[in-house]
Amino acid sequence: MVRDGKSRGEFARWSASTGATFVTVVEITEETKPLTNDLDFYVGIDLAAEKHQACVVNHTGRVVGELAFEHSGTGLTAFTRWLDKLAGGATVDHVAIAAETPRGPIIESIMERGYPVFSINPKQLDRFRDRHTVAGAKDDRRDAFVLADSLRTDQPLFRRLARESADIIRLRELSRLEDDLIQDHGRLINQLREQLHRYFPQLLQLSTAAEDPWLWDLIEIAPVPAAARKLTRGRIERLLKQHRIRRLTADEVMTALRVPALNLAPGTTEAASEHALLLLPRLRLIRKQRLDTATRIEVVLDELAATDLERNDTGPEWPSDVAVLRSLPGVGRIVAATLLSEASQAIADRDYAALRCYAGAAPVTRQSGNKKTVVMRRGCNNRLRNAIYHWSRVATVSDERSRNYYAKLRARGHSHGRALRALADRWLSALVAMLKTRERFDLARWNSCLVSQQASTS
Repeated sequence: MVRDGKSRGEFARWSASTGATFVTVVEITEETKPLTNDLDFYVGIDLAAEKHQACVVNHTGRVVGELAFEHSGTGLTAFTRWLDKLAGGATVDHVAIAAETPRGPIIESIMERGYPVFSINPKQLDRFRDRHTVAGAKDDRRDAFVLADSLRTDQPLFRRLARESADIIRLRELSRLEDDLIQDHGRLINQLREQLHRYFPQLLQLSTAAEDPWLWDLIEIAPVPAAARKLTRGRIERLLKQHRIRRLTADEVMTALRVPALNLAPGTTEAASEHALLLLPRLRLIRKQRLDTATRIEVVLDELAATDLERNDTGPEWPSDVAVLRSLPGVGRIVAATLLSEASQAIADRDYAALRCYAGAAPVTRQSGNKKTVVMRRGCNNRLRNAIYHWSRVATVSDERSRNYYAKLRARGHSHGRALRALADRWLSALVAMLKTRERFDLARWNSCLVSQQASTS
């Protein structure tokens, strides 16, 4: 805390009334006044659940203030007022703030005030911590100081955060929600399959995954084998017609339902069927939410495309980033939404090196003397890794050139995952090049390149 004509007790009473925690008082001197350097003060914030710890150092590395503030609007206001007073009139461009996480309510609130904010990987911060303690000591105050001091000495290793548009923030939330819904759906389907396998395996002959809505209706109509054997042909035909099922006929369904049931202990069939029936409303709700989320994502993607065209003042002949990305083979709604939301800054900067690192497509080389190994990159965004994995997997099915490249890598002895990562790396390079020139994927030009390549090798 800065003491500016007030006593230590007055500042303590003010901090208590605002929700901030009074930690240190540093009197303003010539050394702590705004300096002529580009950055006069470096702030490290160790984020927590209830209270955040902040530490401020000047350009010489001297601690000029520390503050613990609550995770609330009052606490954040107290922090920004404290920081403004500590800066002594310095503009926000002369104060840099460092944190481990690239987003969150505290980070977004600080960025809205105009302060430049930098983020760093927690693993890198752990290495910076070893500079100040070899015993492995760790606490919130120390972490906040390490963040501030490391930003002062190694600013190029930090990544400056850019303000994101409202559409990107919404797209990220919807994309992550869709992932959560898919996982919840998978868990419930596995539970339903387990119960059917336990007492009614005949139904799994009709739908192996047990994820068809018509099968859920059939379970409600006939939850136990005894009731299923009594179903009439007309009832089954109406059910199949209602769900537009053509791969099965009413006779095939009736044949499966009349297979002799398992001989179970008394009460087992009733208990398992009750469990299965209780799962069905949750499955229907998640299915409805997945469809609703998918529709909302499509709407946001369309809004992003329109906003991009307005911002760049381009016509229809110059496609938006969304249009360029979705024109590539293997890119659908889920892959496009994940790439645009999780790597928005790298895509906006057309930064291929950052994009391939975030997505885990760039391998890691380890060399010592004559020994050299290349391994998969573990430190990356897992959602991006999954997105480019499925992108390249689908591209091998829909694109001949991708299929040939994948087969070539497999023939060299590469594993399935490594071959797909290499293919994804190529597609990321093509994506960045297309974004720079603002042109969609042209299948005719792509096939002509394939033909010329085959002619040169023959």
